[in-house]
Amino acid sequence: MDLLLHVALFLHFIGWGALLGGLVVQMREPVKRINAAIRDGIGLAFLAGLLLVGILEGQDHPVNHAKIAVKFVIALVILVLAMANMRKERIPDGLFWGLLILTLGNIGVAIFW
Repeated sequence: MDLLLHVALFLHFIGWGALLGGLVVQMREPVKRINAAIRDGIGLAFLAGLLLVGILEGQDHPVNHAKIAVKFVIALVILVLAMANMRKERIPDGLFWGLLILTLGNIGVAIFW
């Protein structure tokens, strides 16, 4: 079960990295849009995070439910915003910066909480 836990954690990190990388690439573009890295990154990070919590709960590891709830809500907001704006040719700058701040905030919660 430890192997599955480490694979899920690895996929979770890959997802957040892809999301952040997709956002950073868009910073240089004059027209911001939801690219494949953003879409796939948040999808992978969200699903792998759910899997991680399930594995930890199944192994009776202590889980900080408040931290998980905060991370879940932030990730869900990012996922919904990305999916809702995926087919648009352009997203507003405010939405782009909001996605970037939410992404960095979620990473910060994971590290500092």
